[in-house]
Amino acid sequence: MIPIKKSNLKTLLITLAILLIINGIGNQFFHRFDLTKDKRYTLSATSLNIIKQVQNPLSIKVYMQGDLPAEFKRLQQETRQLLEEFQAYNKNIVFEFVDPLENKDESMDNIKELYRKGLTPINITVDDKGKQSQAMVFPWAIAVYNNKEVNIPLLKNRMGASTTQKVIGSIQHLEYSIADALNKITKDKQKKIAVIKGNGELQDILMAKFLMQVRESYHIGPFTLDSVAKNPIGSLDALEKYDLAIIAKPTETFSDAEKQVLDQFIINGGKMLWLVDQVTVEMDSLYNSSGSTLAYPRDLNLNDLFFKYGIRINPDLIKDERGSPIKLASGDQGSTTQFQEFNWKFAPQVYSNSPHPIVKNLGGIKFDFANPIDTLKNGIKKTILLQSSQYSQKIGTPTEINLNSVTEETSPNDYLNKGNIPLSVLLEGSFHSMFENRVLPFDQKNFESRGKENKMIVISDGDLIKNQLDKNFQPVELGYDQRSGNLYDNKDFLINCVNYLLDDNGLINIRSKDLDLPLLDKEKVYENYTVTQFITIGLPILILVLFGLLFTFLRKRKYSK
Repeated sequence: MIPIKKSNLKTLLITLAILLIINGIGNQFFHRFDLTKDKRYTLSATSLNIIKQVQNPLSIKVYMQGDLPAEFKRLQQETRQLLEEFQAYNKNIVFEFVDPLENKDESMDNIKELYRKGLTPINITVDDKGKQSQAMVFPWAIAVYNNKEVNIPLLKNRMGASTTQKVIGSIQHLEYSIADALNKITKDKQKKIAVIKGNGELQDILMAKFLMQVRESYHIGPFTLDSVAKNPIGSLDALEKYDLAIIAKPTETFSDAEKQVLDQFIINGGKMLWLVDQVTVEMDSLYNSSGSTLAYPRDLNLNDLFFKYGIRINPDLIKDERGSPIKLASGDQGSTTQFQEFNWKFAPQVYSNSPHPIVKNLGGIKFDFANPIDTLKNGIKKTILLQSSQYSQKIGTPTEINLNSVTEETSPNDYLNKGNIPLSVLLEGSFHSMFENRVLPFDQKNFESRGKENKMIVISDGDLIKNQLDKNFQPVELGYDQRSGNLYDNKDFLINCVNYLLDDNGLINIRSKDLDLPLLDKEKVYENYTVTQFITIGLPILILVLFGLLFTFLRKRKYSK
């Protein structure tokens, strides 16, 4: 007996020694093993770099706790596991899940406080075996770091998608949402964006939601080209202090001197985001007694500039069968006026199939009176980001636009070989100056005829960046259409454009991460509810019971001898 005990003790000591050695090695060489097929818990290099920036305690409060619908329990679980992954790489990151509706006496105060911070809940219909009920969910989190606070949206509200589809899309964007928030509050703003003024561009209040979002990550300020007439060199020097310039729906002609300033800004490495309308027509002008307005070409004097860079925006309108809903009065006017929803074909809903990270995994993007873009051969790489549907066509201008057109009937034959018209193009390469081998509008000693590698994005609709105003003339969410109640992905698309142009830490690439998220088919579950319950609950218990009986039987047989 004594030799046996000594042998056992020796084995135990050796085992403990091995465990201690392995533990010591593990502390020196940190590594996380992700056994999922799609590597959903493997953080990207960009996320890891952002995590390294957290030098002080960073707290994240997640408002998804309590009695949640099944889909949101999945979102809660995925959020928790991803935050655990962030925390594993930096212990300064701490998080907690709270239920804002847990205490009924305080729930209203909590809801008001969350509303004040911009955290709006969603009301969803819960369908449990045919029984429907309403539930309020706050799919948000708040991160706090060094007295700075940022909201983290956990639910991507894709228009027309079911709750399950929204949750799947949201889980695919979780890493981006968290990494982007951490980047905003831990990194000092470095890059600068100029919003060009002076040629009838959109007022700030009509771009307020976009500007507020961009301001969280970048320095942003207005830049007026009016000074070019008196001091073009000084204007160019001032503009070159910015990394990106945005021109949103100009309505007045650009002078040649102004074009030289913009051209040299691009040639010297400045990024550009163009949102340009080549046709004059506004939706508001249709709401009159005749229900019609005239659409006619707009001369901005930019055609030669765009032509040199390799594109052309034509003064035509896009008419697309995949339009946006519009409500119009029908029948007799008066107190009993009835409103009917129609398909407004001059406001295309665009869904991109491109794998490019700017548009990958985005939902519908709404245009208003968009123009077609032609791409020209000039050595510049061109990527079509957005295009109209297969069933679309060009309408030449000048032309009358009438609300009565919603009742016209069409067939697929009307669109043969006419659709898939480019509406947004990314240009990348070494641009040639428009003023190459030409007389300059103003003298410039350091004029460059060809630039270094650069990129710009052209969008043929200035209204894409425009947010609507409510009854109190306050801006509503960019992409929200008050006439239909739909929310489009305009803001996400534009933010992606800005991030891509400014190479912001590779954040844009996180958005294109693909995850395989199999979920139960509810209809099949309901049809075979008892069988499903047995497979998911009863079968594992039965296996454990059988294993226990078998283990007991074998143990008794072994030690009874």
